[in-house]
Amino acid sequence: MSHFDVIVAGGSISGLVAAREAARAGITVAVLEEDAEIGTPEHCGGLVSMEGMKNLGIVPDASAVENSRIKRARILSPSNGFELSAEKQKVVVLDRRALDKQVALQAQRAGADIRVKCSVRSFSQEGKRFVVKTSEGDLTSDYFIDARGVASIIGRNRDGVLSSAQYEVFAPWIERDAIEVAFDSEKYPGFFAWMIPTGDGRGKVGVAGKGINAANTLKSYMDKKGPHSIVRKVYAPIWVMGPIDNFVSGRTVVVGDAAGQTKPTTAGGIYTCGMGGLLAGRAIAKAIAEKGDDDDDGLLGKYQKDWSSMFGEEFSKMLTARRLLERLDNKALDELFSAIPQDKLEEVSSTGDFDFHATALAKILDVKSASRMAKALLGNEIRRLVDG
Repeated sequence: MSHFDVIVAGGSISGLVAAREAARAGITVAVLEEDAEIGTPEHCGGLVSMEGMKNLGIVPDASAVENSRIKRARILSPSNGFELSAEKQKVVVLDRRALDKQVALQAQRAGADIRVKCSVRSFSQEGKRFVVKTSEGDLTSDYFIDARGVASIIGRNRDGVLSSAQYEVFAPWIERDAIEVAFDSEKYPGFFAWMIPTGDGRGKVGVAGKGINAANTLKSYMDKKGPHSIVRKVYAPIWVMGPIDNFVSGRTVVVGDAAGQTKPTTAGGIYTCGMGGLLAGRAIAKAIAEKGDDDDDGLLGKYQKDWSSMFGEEFSKMLTARRLLERLDNKALDELFSAIPQDKLEEVSSTGDFDFHATALAKILDVKSASRMAKALLGNEIRRLVDG
């Protein structure tokens, strides 16, 4: 029976970065990915800032960058809309299949053992050692990292899960430099439809919402746009209720989607989930080097404290914005969008941070007419977002 210092269940960005950081410290690591290919199935829009990638220690290969020419974002309500400049945010669209393989190579070169088509059937702790039963036989480890994605969190709580569909599409109405986000509380309750260009006339088009038939809803959205050809379909649940209470329990560490580290407003998570993996991998490496205790408040617990220090306030504000979104009908959405003055949009475009967008949301809502309407709906909730 093979033994590792750390076993990582799940080969997405968070698990791979965790494995890379742990392996760089000289400890033995195995990454177990249930699918036949790292990076597949890709159900991520792939939008990320280059600054975020830099913080994760990743310079995306040319093969991983699908589009580096994003200049603007159209934000639409049923009858209104506005446009933001995205040039200063230096946002790119990445091919997650290529990106995840690039990080897997980083982890492998650091010494990690990466195995695909190897699913974790169960894991249990016997003393200070885990016994991990897999489709390839039993393994043991001293630490276990759960990076199995939304599937892991759904088992504990389904309330924050939305249905989603994302297609790769060829269509003449997709402009290479423009992202589109469309809100409609009847068609996409609690979320939105999106269009992320990967080139001229091609992109990723998707929808998500509470209780919707994602396939039918996405078909309706695209049919209204015009002629198109679908070259790939992906269906996946997304999590929008923020982080779970505990990232660490003894020697079990949870990262990425499984820890609820995706943004409540957009369900994006390359940076926030990747940073979860980075901090977790370093915390485990330090615990092993210093023979630290297993207390959640000890060396491993520092991982959650550090992640919360970086993203806790941001996620709290995004959850407030989500509560607002869920309670606005289409009339209120139109009124809110029409109340936003041009100077606020220009300010957000010039000072906004793609990785921390709650501040931009607060600035957009901090106008008299919008604020009055929102306060009438949510009272103290909107005051916390605008004033906090």
